[in-house]
Formats: sequence, C-alpha cells, structure tokens
Amino acid sequence: MRITVIEHEAEAGLGYLGGWLGVACDVVRPYLGEDVPARAADGLIVLGGAAAAWEDERSPWQPATRDLLRRAVDEATPTLAICLGAQLLTMACGGAVERGAAGLEVGACEVVALPSVASDRLLSGVGTAVAVQYHQDAMTRLPDGAVPLMTGSRYPNQAYRLGEAAWAVQFHPEATPEIFASWAAESDLEAAEELTAQVKAAESRLIATWRPVAQAFADVVGSAGRA
Repeated sequence: MRITVIEHEAEAGLGYLGGWLGVACDVVRPYLGEDVPARAADGLIVLGGAAAAWEDERSPWQPATRDLLRRAVDEATPTLAICLGAQLLTMACGGAVERGAAGLEVGACEVVALPSVASDRLLSGVGTAVAVQYHQDAMTRLPDGAVPLMTGSRYPNQAYRLGEAAWAVQFHPEATPEIFASWAAESDLEAAEELTAQVKAAESRLIATWRPVAQAFADVVGSAGRA
C-alpha cells in the first residue's frame, strides 16, 4: 500500500502523520518543480499551505491538484484533505471557499462532532476535541452530497465526508507543536508565544484524539487496496 501526498510547502509537511499512518508515503513537492500526478496511489493526502485555494498564480500547481482530488472522489480513492487541501477539494467538487468573515482562526481550538460522526469510519471516536488551527479562509458552501461531520464556534464547516472515501478537515491533525511554533515564528501574530504555549500544553490531547483518526484512515486505504 502507498499513499500519494501533495505537500505545498516545506514548512507544512506530514508531521505526526508520518509516524502514525504506518503506510509508505510518496511525497510530491510541486513547489520544487515536481509534477502533480493525474492519479493517486492507493490513497491520497493533500496538505496545507499559505496560499488561498483560488490563488493559482501563486501556486500554479493548484489546478492539477484540484483535478487530482476530483478524480480521487470520483474513483473512491481514500482521500484526506487538510486545511488548504480541504479547501481545494471543496472548490474542485463544486463548493465555495472565501476569505473568512470571522478572521484568523489560530492555535489550539475546540471542534465539535456532529451527530453524523457516529457512523463515520474516520471520526466516529471523536466528540468535542482540541485541534490545531491556522487559517483565514473558510469553506462557506460544501459540495453537493457532502456530509458535515464537525463544526466550530468561529467557522461551522470544520470537517465533512464526500462520496465513499474522501474526508476534508479544516484543522491540522498532522501539526506537531514544533510545526505550529515554526508557523507562529514566521508570522506577525502578537500572541505568537502564548498560542505556541497553548498548542504545546495540548499535545497529549492532540495525540490521543488524532492518532486514532490517522490509523483509521490507513485502515481505509488498506481495505480499499484489498477490495
């Protein structure tokens, strides 16, 4: 089994997922000139990044990434789309992404499971949880047929499932405290040190919540490969 990973920038890598998945990952780095494939391997992960999902002039590989995501949904390739990845999936499949009216959502923030989570293969064990956030754009309209799975107080669309095996999460289950610290250090956030300390303090809860989700995704990839 192999998972194709689209990494949009060096500072936004697999993080925790690299150790949690237990599946070989082929990381594609289009910002270094590597081509986005037309099809994923047995699974697909699309990571986050600083560009907006509509800023194709800034990240010229985004149209190919949207095509890859659309095909993955159509072909039921297990897919996990994170932050920018989730926004690209939303746009690729007919939803809408806009600059968030509620401003930047950043730090260790609460996300809340919706009733539909109870039967979900990835998120069924998650209730109210802490997740790392760092975004100012929002998924304002989900694709037709999307099943909302998690919500939040600042932005309602925090996670959804589309088709048989595609999941979009606005937050960052992959982000370690060290990754978040690097993002905060490069920003102009006034509360960067405080936010970084909060994420570090939440580390055990982050691991307890999101490691089982990563392992569940790996199980979905494995089941699809054996089918």
